[in-house]
Amino acid sequence: MLSRMDAVRVSALRQSLAGTGWTERAGAFATTLRGAVTRRSATGLLLVGTPRYEPWHLAAHLSDEAAYGGLPELAPTLLRHSVPAGAPGHLAYGLPRLAEARAGATVLLVAPGPADAPLLERLDDARRAGAVLLALDDGDPELADLAHERLTVPGAAPEPFELVQHLVSSAASAAPRRSRLSRLAERLTAPPVLRW
Repeated sequence: MLSRMDAVRVSALRQSLAGTGWTERAGAFATTLRGAVTRRSATGLLLVGTPRYEPWHLAAHLSDEAAYGGLPELAPTLLRHSVPAGAPGHLAYGLPRLAEARAGATVLLVAPGPADAPLLERLDDARRAGAVLLALDDGDPELADLAHERLTVPGAAPEPFELVQHLVSSAASAAPRRSRLSRLAERLTAPPVLRW
């Protein structure tokens, strides 16, 4: 769940981005993320950054949103490039865990800078093994054909990049909008109302 300050910042960001398409793009990306982690064959969400950027902030927000929204599948496993000795359990997963990603896994790369070759190889291996690969990045051309879906934040300065992560995490836990057709089908298949 967003802190009060974060909620105010995200609300202000949404207002300042009204009409630019950013809120809609972040919402669409969040819908894809939510769909990937809640599909019938889903086996978990792996969150990874680059050697220079560890997305622990997004990991915390996704975990909070998972609890707040009653969507445990949204809580990620943070994969770290370097795990210090004595790291708490939830911060003790290294990149070798990425090699275990198979069909059903969702891998979310958060990269405000270019991903290095070893990371790209690991991501490619995970995708080839059947994992869904999503990327929130700065427009790295290496990710163009690698990611199934991506949200690009050009020239990702730290503050806007962090705020876009807030948009994505808060939108991912929101209940998906139902189409008119699904609402009609629900009404047609509901038991009849008994009238007195």
